[in-house]
Amino acid sequence: MRVNPYPMPDLLAALSQTEAEADQAALQISTGRSVNQPSDNPTAAALEIETNNESTFDGGYLQDLSTINGQLSAASSTLSSVQTALQQALSLGIEGANGTLSESDQQAIVTDLQGIQSQVISLANTSYEGTYLFGGTVTGTAPYTVGGGDPSGVTYNGNDDVNQVSVGNGYQLAINQPGSQLFSASGNSVFLALNNLIVAMQSNTGIGTAVNDLSAATNYLSVQSTFYGNALSQVQSETTYLNAAKLQIAQQQNTLVGVDLPTAANNLSQSQTDEQAALEAIDKFSQNNLFDYLQ
Repeated sequence: MRVNPYPMPDLLAALSQTEAEADQAALQISTGRSVNQPSDNPTAAALEIETNNESTFDGGYLQDLSTINGQLSAASSTLSSVQTALQQALSLGIEGANGTLSESDQQAIVTDLQGIQSQVISLANTSYEGTYLFGGTVTGTAPYTVGGGDPSGVTYNGNDDVNQVSVGNGYQLAINQPGSQLFSASGNSVFLALNNLIVAMQSNTGIGTAVNDLSAATNYLSVQSTFYGNALSQVQSETTYLNAAKLQIAQQQNTLVGVDLPTAANNLSQSQTDEQAALEAIDKFSQNNLFDYLQ
């Protein structure tokens, strides 16, 4: 049997190997990952980069959806307030049309209607986090100003366009309706109907017709407002989908690079045992000469 008279290089190599294995196992336990650098598993590392990119995109879409949800909710709430105000105006109009009110009572109704008109203008200029909701794609300035010579008593400063936002891979969502479609639509202008009712009450003529026109405009606005409820449902559905996608990606990543902790702990223990054995062998060799070693 041949005995290696110079085992120190082999012992040192074995020690280095066991130290590396111990370090690797300790790193896996501390990070919870089996792949901590590309060389550990190039295929898994490449796939993890791909899934990380998907997760980043999904996270960005979810953040955008949160903002969009806030905008849509604010717009929906605002339109509900507008409709409540218009119902109050209709009640006042009906009261003023019965022909039994005194002049002072008529004037009181006019004052109330003017207050409602100002309230609706203010609501139409609602902004959310610095973005005006009803100006079309003109979101930096208030969409409505009082006056300007329009028969409705207000001027629309926005446009007729709709904001489209990407909320998924190849999926875009319209997130608003312009004020020209909601409040000042041709033939169904809330502002014109309100102003006409005020004028009718002031002159005490044509009040019934003005009330009917305001009722029609109010019903039209109610129909248009369903857009926001539908959009909110789409946002919720897409949010649910993206959260599920992120969870699936996380599970895929755990399968790719996650570590089996009991196995890693066993590997660490075994590597430490092997390392200790190598150290003892090196110490024994360094204390004995070749003759003692052969014996």
